[in-house]
Amino acid sequence: MCGRVIVDYDENMAVASGSELADWMRERPAGYEPSWNLKPTQPIPAAFTDHKDGTKRLEYAYWSLVPIWSKELKTKFPTFNARSETAAEKASFKASVKNRRCVIPVTGFYEWTGPKSSRIPHAIFGPDPIIPMAGLYSWWHEPDAGDDEGWHLTATILTRASAGVMEPLHDRMPVFLADELLGDWLDPGTVGDQLLLDAVAEASMPLSMQLREYEVAPLRGDGPELLLPASS
Repeated sequence: MCGRVIVDYDENMAVASGSELADWMRERPAGYEPSWNLKPTQPIPAAFTDHKDGTKRLEYAYWSLVPIWSKELKTKFPTFNARSETAAEKASFKASVKNRRCVIPVTGFYEWTGPKSSRIPHAIFGPDPIIPMAGLYSWWHEPDAGDDEGWHLTATILTRASAGVMEPLHDRMPVFLADELLGDWLDPGTVGDQLLLDAVAEASMPLSMQLREYEVAPLRGDGPELLLPASS
């Protein structure tokens, strides 16, 4: 699972890391505001290549993928995550797997442990300031809107079986996009299939093994104080 993320970055983070993602992050997305407690259905940054003109874009997306055929901007079941093992065959995701793939650049995320009555959140970070989560996107169009209006960018984060520090926390974790696969992943000319999903999930393992985590206090509100260790 990945149902809560941290987005607190500037456009220099990816540049400083030497990642190819820097080409998509030269500027912040329009309307950028940092968040230390970003939830599904809220706007989340998504980096992708426009399949029409090839431009590199970083925009806010509705965090829960809504397929174009949906009659409303919501689904009957959660779509903020998509299992990498089955996304290529699922009706909601298979069209996006083919040529609407994105990266969700976050600076951290959370996972919970313990019983439902006293859940303990853990803040999780990677070895670099930006954690590039592999995602899928879709453009949803309001049924009654004109052709040039009423479009909504929506996105989901891919997940895989947990590894490393994530194993004691949850049985699922995000798929992290290895830099060497970023070009193919964000190229709409690369036709996506299950083989591509499997390759990206497998290549995410090195970064997965470098994650670090610590307990934080229950998440209330939104602010940098949410990242203080629980013992502080």
